Amino acid sequence: MHELGTAFGLALGLIAAGDAALARIVGLSLRVSLQAVVIAALVGLPLGALLAVARFPGRRALIVALNALMGLPPVVAGLLIYLLLSRSGPLGGFGLLFTPTAMVIAQAVLVAPILAALTRQALEALWDEYAEQLRSFGAGAGRAVPTLLWDGRFALLTVLLAGFGRASAEVGAVMVVGGNIEGFTRVMTTAIALETSKGDLPLALALGMVLMAVVLAVNALAQLLRDAAARRGA
Repeated sequence: MHELGTAFGLALGLIAAGDAALARIVGLSLRVSLQAVVIAALVGLPLGALLAVARFPGRRALIVALNALMGLPPVVAGLLIYLLLSRSGPLGGFGLLFTPTAMVIAQAVLVAPILAALTRQALEALWDEYAEQLRSFGAGAGRAVPTLLWDGRFALLTVLLAGFGRASAEVGAVMVVGGNIEGFTRVMTTAIALETSKGDLPLALALGMVLMAVVLAVNALAQLLRDAAARRGA
């Protein structure tokens, strides 16, 4: 218990002192996770909205596949991306393996199905409510998608937060494709795993505390934005 208290105190000291290694790891973590969520949102939100409004052969199978991909093991996703980006893979010529870009790709692949599946669930109720009205205006499925995305933006904010939480907590896939290279591809989750295995509990605890603080701050900011928008609309 004494060792834990000592490690906790040292962790607070690292945060208060603005430790350079800690700041570098936190900065890279945020950049990778936010970029991955943006890319995943560009794919997942429209796809989820389209599945909410369109009816076509194979729709049910696609929904089942997306729901299954929500539980895609990160190491499996990392391995597949590794094979694509390796020198012998089809994208090996771009030299992306063991770079932050590869980590962004891995996180985006994991987050996109989550955003698509949750978006479909969130917008199906809106489609049931607005379907007749939109059809009376001559809006088909393609034209209804932007309308539903806008009207459901507050619900989709929660979906995006779920995606960010998934990305920021990822360790398996980014370890495989990023290599956990110090000063280059080391992020909070991989650093926590490494420093814990090395016995450097102060740094591991400091990173864990910062990770929790970042997630809480992002969620708090999203709630403030939602409340402000609600007050303007009232």
